[in-house]
Amino acid sequence: MNFGRVLTAMITPFNLDGTVNYEVTEKLAAHLADNGTDTLVVCGTTGESPTLSWEEEFELFRVVKSAVSGNAKVMAGTGSNSTTEAIAATQKAAKMGLDGSLQVVPYYNKPPQSGLYRHFEAIAQAAFDLPIMLYNVPGRTSQNLLPETVAKLAEISNIVAVKEASGNLDQASQIRQLTPTDFAIYSGDDSLTLPMLAIGGSGVVSVASHLVGVQLQQMIRAFESGQVQAATQIHLKLFSLFKALFITTNPIPVKEALKLQGWNVGSFRLPLCDPDEEVRAMLKTVMAELNLLE
Repeated sequence: MNFGRVLTAMITPFNLDGTVNYEVTEKLAAHLADNGTDTLVVCGTTGESPTLSWEEEFELFRVVKSAVSGNAKVMAGTGSNSTTEAIAATQKAAKMGLDGSLQVVPYYNKPPQSGLYRHFEAIAQAAFDLPIMLYNVPGRTSQNLLPETVAKLAEISNIVAVKEASGNLDQASQIRQLTPTDFAIYSGDDSLTLPMLAIGGSGVVSVASHLVGVQLQQMIRAFESGQVQAATQIHLKLFSLFKALFITTNPIPVKEALKLQGWNVGSFRLPLCDPDEEVRAMLKTVMAELNLLE
């Protein structure tokens, strides 16, 4: 399974009453698919999955799949810190005809590496026809999926990729060293996409692609064609945006940025909340410099 270069970790729009806004979801998904996104990752961290019910998540999968209708792939965030729950959700996603599943490292219960291996192995075996991307984000899960464990998991036929969001390029290099060339490594941080490409990465699971998906595609294609200086120029031009989108907890800044562009994406479900004026001001400044405001 080739998920492409730019995968967008899609936000979840809400109505004023806090319910999911499926109409805006549909419009945003189609917009992203037309503007640089190869695969939409639905109900991941950026989609506020911790406060969504499974019923809402599966309706989001259905709506997004229908909205992009072959113009982009759809990857379902069906991970959990309960292996049984993750298996059930992933099997259901497979029956829906989705293109893949994002499986986060189990959070809070902090399993050892052997437990992590058995968790992902069980999910992969239970949904053997669905391609799976591992998701390592120790800053949120409190546990790091080590390169040796990734390499062992890569031997399972439908575990085809990892979203590496440890921020550690040495770790990404070790994963590349230990895994087959057809095992895809995606940057989990927009600001590390270009360095990750240099050590064998395939692309990025991006937040910034909500705003600059086309430019990210240009950067990656420039690098792939040997135009490293051109790729570096794009990276440096977008670097301030990459950092601004993480000035506070994701997805707070990117949702605010979309609002500044006129998207009716609504607010957040507690415990996430609206940003303060300082965050808004920084986003306006950076977006204006990149001509991203209406």
